[in-house]
Amino acid sequence: MFNVKGSIVALVTPMDSDGEINWQGLKDLIEWHIGSNTAGLVMVGTTGESATIDVVEHVQIIERSVGIAEGRIKIIAGTGANSTKEAVYLTSSAKSAGADAALLVTPYYNKPTQEGLYRHYMLVADEVDLPQILYNVPSRTGCDLMNDTVLKLAPHENIAGLKDATGDLNRLKDLIIELDKEELNSFLLYSGDDPTSTEFILNGGNGTISVTANIVPKIIADICQLALMGNSEESLKLDSQLRELNKILFIESNPIPIKWMLNRIGRIAEGIRLPLTALNEKYHSDAEVILKDLKLLN
Repeated sequence: MFNVKGSIVALVTPMDSDGEINWQGLKDLIEWHIGSNTAGLVMVGTTGESATIDVVEHVQIIERSVGIAEGRIKIIAGTGANSTKEAVYLTSSAKSAGADAALLVTPYYNKPTQEGLYRHYMLVADEVDLPQILYNVPSRTGCDLMNDTVLKLAPHENIAGLKDATGDLNRLKDLIIELDKEELNSFLLYSGDDPTSTEFILNGGNGTISVTANIVPKIIADICQLALMGNSEESLKLDSQLRELNKILFIESNPIPIKWMLNRIGRIAEGIRLPLTALNEKYHSDAEVILKDLKLLN
């Protein structure tokens, strides 16, 4: 049974300046997160540039990550696609690679109906016996996975939870009430919105799948544990220290800012793939001030 709670990092994919995957950098990141009390890693999700990584590389990253982790941290494979056939293939490949679960973003661009979303997720869940986390991020995909559809999907034995990046805490509260009515309390709820993730957990969520945790993994892990214990004062106090970091990480499209900042502190090489480009120079000084305030840069 997949029951990961706390801080899950939506991991970047390290690349060299020519855009090729930096495998040593990937290993180094995984080891860093293992040592930082991170509960799990999402590999090749949208933060991991799944949209610019080809299918062969996609599967290879999952396979290598599972091998590096050696069971020391949960590996969640990003296997979402706007083609249901491709999503089935990637999820099946993740299972074969030994991933602990899969994260499937809603099909983007083609804007399926709620019935289309329901049938998409049900088909993948029927075809692949692997815990699967639904991922709703309407600001980027152009479609919104509504609570009613989530509730229809939640009883499936292979659908383990939801990553909700809407930032709407009322929506979370409503979903928890309905899940409780259906006795689906084991259904996992993760925040996908860093600015509201602490409040999300304090209001009944099980953790976060975080971009910010790429650069401050120990702090996010600590915040999650405090929030899961119901310690609102301490968790919100720690969270307040990350307000400016959370803001600048989305000043340009993710993962542009987080990759620039990780490179600036020496964690990864400078590569990113077109059509994404390096962070605009006008944001560099503000980003460096934030890194210095967090004692990540001398």
